[in-house]
Amino acid sequence: GAAMVARALWALLAALRAGWCLLPQSGYLHPDEFFQAPEVMAGDILNLQVYYPWEFLSNSPCRTVVFPLMTSGVTYWVIKSLQQLDICSSCINSYTLLVSPRLLFTIFSFILDYSIYRLAPFWGADPWKALVLLAGSYVTLVFYTRTFTNTLEGLLFALLMVLVSSRKSSGSAEPTSSSLISVVTTAGFFNRPTFLAFALMPLLYWAGLIFDSQKNIKTLINNFLKFFLCACFTAFVFITADTFYFTSVSLDNLYSTNKSSLIDVIVQLHDKMVVTPFNFLSYNLNPHNLAVHGSHPRVTHFTVNGVMLFGILHILAIGAGFKMLKKYVHQLMLVRWCCRGLPGLLVHSEGSPTLLLFYFVPLALLSLFSHQEPRFLIPLILPLVLFSASPNRAVKWKLLIVLFNLLGALLFGCLHQGGLIPCLFHLEQLIHSPASSSHPRHYTLLFAHTYMPPRSLLNIKKTDVHVEVIDMAGAGEETLCQTIQQRASNFTCSNCHIFIIIPGTVRATITKCGVQFKNETLIFPHLSMEDPPQIPVLSSGNWRSQLGLYILELNR
Repeated sequence: GAAMVARALWALLAALRAGWCLLPQSGYLHPDEFFQAPEVMAGDILNLQVYYPWEFLSNSPCRTVVFPLMTSGVTYWVIKSLQQLDICSSCINSYTLLVSPRLLFTIFSFILDYSIYRLAPFWGADPWKALVLLAGSYVTLVFYTRTFTNTLEGLLFALLMVLVSSRKSSGSAEPTSSSLISVVTTAGFFNRPTFLAFALMPLLYWAGLIFDSQKNIKTLINNFLKFFLCACFTAFVFITADTFYFTSVSLDNLYSTNKSSLIDVIVQLHDKMVVTPFNFLSYNLNPHNLAVHGSHPRVTHFTVNGVMLFGILHILAIGAGFKMLKKYVHQLMLVRWCCRGLPGLLVHSEGSPTLLLFYFVPLALLSLFSHQEPRFLIPLILPLVLFSASPNRAVKWKLLIVLFNLLGALLFGCLHQGGLIPCLFHLEQLIHSPASSSHPRHYTLLFAHTYMPPRSLLNIKKTDVHVEVIDMAGAGEETLCQTIQQRASNFTCSNCHIFIIIPGTVRATITKCGVQFKNETLIFPHLSMEDPPQIPVLSSGNWRSQLGLYILELNR
């Protein structure tokens, strides 16, 4: 009976995951969910006006183009093809531009569910309890349905866990094909070089399985050699794709301009070679560069981000980790280290201690960097759920887990910067309205104190010069007013429209600029943590304004 209830609950939560993606979710988690894939692909494939982030600039690219092409690129190519074939006359609009890549990621997110179902028996966890914990987590509902590289990192980590945890039907350990493990590890490294932090413990565990099952150093060396060769081949594929994309190299051009041999072409390609992970590492290993994006105390992942993402499960894991250290420190440092070796320890240990290592070792390695954001930890949901779903663990915290995930889903799925996406939907309809089409108008859209607006959602072609987007970010009152007044003074053409998009918490600032507005549109809800609402104001009758995003049209 309990198993049937768990299955029904998981099916309900899985339907919620897909349905909420299609609704769509209005919360805006971080600019990277747009600017690390969909925005770039919308510019390349759909020829839309977009903002290309610094990671994709050709002088020193830090992101591989392979995964954006395989995800957002594929979905945009599909909707473009449908429109060109007249199967759907208006396939390309703000809704499809937002939802189609997210839907693909949502489908991919069920790799997590498959991994949990496969891994739970191996690690002594209850499969359906683990699946409910996973599907009910707001991290799965919100983060794993968004187009983050961290989401792909989590899915590749899940696949790696499945590959290193395979068993024969007899129940004995069976080392998985080193070539598959190599491809997943290398692909994860090119997606995000931090993947090595997550892959370290699974790879050590896998090496221990090989040695423990074969007791033969030659077999271990053969597997490592296969691993290395497959890693080189996979890296070659990624490097070739990135080189052609970022340098716009064409073999035809190389042959025609140089009349040279294949060897000469290869030499020229080598000179232009793009290795994005190295650029990523060289940038991020510089403390001054990280400081630009924000520096945090080294304990932020342990004390803040882990709790923010996983709540009581993270706290229970910390408690269990301290108990494990106390219990096994003598064994780790003396008995096993001297006699069996570290891989042997991982193979012969109980499931729970090893899962805790799979959770805390990546956490510790990521904590070495000063820039620490919660989303960096989302791949760790897999070992944490497997650990928490073990018998007699987290059962008495059921109510707290449910309330925590409801609050997280509401905050990050709906409220956080929640007015910006509906605002772009509204502006896209306005710009492409029949009235605008029959009488061309010029639109100036000025965004202030919001996250970076993804311009692709406005669905404006690169050839269209009638729309100008200005992102003022978190500009101060003086700079903001100066810009608005300058625009107002140049407001001469009869078909010009200037819109200012600003949170309700900063609405009072605009009144000091000495300009008038003829139209006001309030989009609710919108919570800006950078400009949070005042508690006394929230308790007054003005709370809706404080939790809203204003679209203000400047009066002539």
